Amino acid sequence: MAKISIIGTGYVGLISGACFSEIGHHVTCVDLDDTKVNNINNKTPPIHEVGLQELLDKNVGINLFATNDLHEAVLNSDYTFIAVGTPYKEDYIDLTFIKESVKQIGLALKDKSSYHTVIVKSTVIPKTTSDVVKPIIEKYSKKNVGTDIGLVMNPEFLREGVAIDDFMHPDRVVIGGSDKKASELVKALYDCYFDTDYILTDTTTAEMIKYSANSLLATLISFSNEIGNLCAAVGIDSQEVERGVHLDARFSPFINDKRVFPSSIIYLEAGCGFGGSCFPKDVRALHAFGEKQNVSMQMLNSVIKINNAQPQKIISILKNKVPNYKNKKDILILGAAFKANTDDIRESATIPVIEALIEMKFNISLYDPIAGKNMQKLFKDKISLEEDLTSSIKSNDIVILMTMWDEFINLPNIINKTKPDIDLIDGRRQIKKNSVKNYFGIGLG
Repeated sequence: MAKISIIGTGYVGLISGACFSEIGHHVTCVDLDDTKVNNINNKTPPIHEVGLQELLDKNVGINLFATNDLHEAVLNSDYTFIAVGTPYKEDYIDLTFIKESVKQIGLALKDKSSYHTVIVKSTVIPKTTSDVVKPIIEKYSKKNVGTDIGLVMNPEFLREGVAIDDFMHPDRVVIGGSDKKASELVKALYDCYFDTDYILTDTTTAEMIKYSANSLLATLISFSNEIGNLCAAVGIDSQEVERGVHLDARFSPFINDKRVFPSSIIYLEAGCGFGGSCFPKDVRALHAFGEKQNVSMQMLNSVIKINNAQPQKIISILKNKVPNYKNKKDILILGAAFKANTDDIRESATIPVIEALIEMKFNISLYDPIAGKNMQKLFKDKISLEEDLTSSIKSNDIVILMTMWDEFINLPNIINKTKPDIDLIDGRRQIKKNSVKNYFGIGLG
């Protein structure tokens, strides 16, 4: 089994490290944050992800370790993954963490005589690996990429909430190598364990694949939201329209005489907008990158604009469809996370909705099974956290559903038993429109 070091213990780094250790590789996760390092070594996950606790319990101290000593971790491994953050600022991707990590890896490799493979896992704009990472690592290691060092871009396609399953059963593995040897060595990390499709390509193509994939999915969402808004304007139900689209055999083909509905059609449904750490950042970054290449990125510009405006559709429903809303001051928000099964609130559509409700002087309560405390850290005493779904329904006048937690599927029963006259605004169309008395859904006329 291989010896792997992973720089960065955020979402991608820790999930990748835990999964590689589960496969049987020896993994050392590196982070400057001593709290994160101690938490991992004590089998305490610093993030919420389904199945992560079990992997830590099983592998920490055996195949999985954490440290703040990057130099030692690199020297004692054959592969080093870079999984640090690449935040979007203004009109560019901030590569500060990437550059510093690569510098430190290079300094470590200066003291190492054997061949070493460096893999960029972080999402970076095209040509970053070749034009930024390569010269830095050669400068500080005093070695050459292609002979002494292998350099690979290996993008991740992990969906929060199902990331471990995605890693262990990937739909494809993209390996963009600086040379054939480096690519084959990285492929060997996955090859014995995954029956999947491999794309062996160059570093720039691998970078573009990641951005293109995320931007396409974001485009489908914004398209669906625009159609949903039009449906609402002309008095029809976008869900009926969506069903007619979904049944196109090019989206849901017949295989062995049985209709198959691929997961991609969930992106062809109207809602209150996409969020998270990937879609918003990646679309903006690809748009900015294209503009700098003198390529007009009109479609992605529209995708961004539509998504930025979509949470305000919730407020529009409140103002235009909820009777006497000005006399109803107690509002319950259901869902803080940008999607279910995560505690991640980054770019969550709930944030602008809460901001608007604060401006409108509503008393705001929030219920989320996992992410509520993260949202309260952001808004502090401007919102109150609820701990029980049923009691929170009783004490509010309006409910706004923002995240598709499975727990909320039972919402109609709770409402009909406890407060049947409460107004429900469904920002995800998770609830059947006729299941409660006062239902108002996005994309519904």
